[in-house]
Amino acid sequence: MLNLVLFGPPGAGKGTQSEKLISKYNLVHISTGDLFRAHVKGQTELGRRVSQILADGQLVPDSVTIAMLEEEVVKSPGANGFIFDGFPRTVPQAQALDNFLIDKGSKITVVIALDVDQAELNQRIAERHKISGRVDDAADKLQKRVDEYFSKTIHVLPYYDEQRKLTRINGKGEIEEIFKNLCAVIDKY
Repeated sequence: MLNLVLFGPPGAGKGTQSEKLISKYNLVHISTGDLFRAHVKGQTELGRRVSQILADGQLVPDSVTIAMLEEEVVKSPGANGFIFDGFPRTVPQAQALDNFLIDKGSKITVVIALDVDQAELNQRIAERHKISGRVDDAADKLQKRVDEYFSKTIHVLPYYDEQRKLTRINGKGEIEEIFKNLCAVIDKY
């Protein structure tokens, strides 16, 4: 089973690349951001609880995120593997994911960090906001999310680096070139 964590700041291209990886490797994509947006749109109990948190560009509490993610994994018992996109965002989340997967007889195979500079992120998010109108892509919300990534989420990378599971690739450039670089890493496993 291939379990991949695709890592990077908002706008790094995780969603774009995940779509391509799903198709090539027949993986189940779990994006915590997409899950939260679906709950918010569906006005579920969870959606109502996290709506304001997401609108403020803050992280949803670990316990809620982990429970939601575990529920999604359980829905796909015959999967070839998973792409975790936007998760884990904290070391406790990474530890909880590891423990959950171990209980399922699996583990994280590889963590790939898409490195993209701030100027490129701003440009990509501005374009995405024009197209999608996502509330969390507004300039003020984006800055909070990027700050959150660089002040908190980035600290997950050493956790995986210590396990020798981390690979960094340049996330700036043509989509197909980035995809080729991702596949070169994944194909080693």
